[in-house]
Amino acid sequence: MSSLISDPLFYLAATPAVILMGLAKGGFAGLGLIAIPLMALVVSPVKAAALMLPILIVQDMVSTWAYRHNFDRRTLFIMLPGSLIGVFIGWLMAAHVSDDLVKVGVGVISVVFVVIFWRKRAVEGEPLRGRLAPGLFWGGVSGFTSFVAHAGGPPFQVHVMPQRLPPQTYVGTSTWFFTITNLIKVVPYFLLGQFSSENLATSTALFPLALLSTLAGVWLIRRIEAKRFYTIIYTLTFVVGLKLLIDSVPALF
Repeated sequence: MSSLISDPLFYLAATPAVILMGLAKGGFAGLGLIAIPLMALVVSPVKAAALMLPILIVQDMVSTWAYRHNFDRRTLFIMLPGSLIGVFIGWLMAAHVSDDLVKVGVGVISVVFVVIFWRKRAVEGEPLRGRLAPGLFWGGVSGFTSFVAHAGGPPFQVHVMPQRLPPQTYVGTSTWFFTITNLIKVVPYFLLGQFSSENLATSTALFPLALLSTLAGVWLIRRIEAKRFYTIIYTLTFVVGLKLLIDSVPALF
């Protein structure tokens, strides 16, 4: 039988990381970006990403069932082909792109996006219809950053949040997008040798926590009005983007 990671410090970091990722999968997009940096405090970023992928897939199963009737088909049809291309590019460049560089890029996208769109109309005004070319582009960026750092949320949000979908439709669209993207990532991750028996056993031990936290996120989202929901999402996106920049820029230089 495969042994688990035995270091208590790992579980001290992994427990809140899995809870945050579960809440993100339940609907609080942005919180999940904190999970990998938390786990990277006690294991390498590559190992943290490998440990998290099976957990993400289990959480995806819960959230896709919860939002099986709530998603925007047009957005998925536009963005998923871009995501597939982005994952493929991420696989090709995995050995040549540093985690810190990716985090800086995601941080810049997050902060600039919120600064530009943090206006009254971004929360209450007329929605902006998603277009094909920007959707393909941001789907590709999301697939790439999701592959190399599980940080695909902000690029996805750049394209989708200005559309001001109803909260449950927004969350359902995000859920289906990242469920399919995460499944696409399994084969490249396997080919890169990131699934060890210890990693898989440890991920499996964290499944119950992953399920409960995802259900908690779903329960909370269904009780929040649209205006407050988007205010929370914009705030989380900005704070997490700033945190990524603070942590990663010094590491680059």
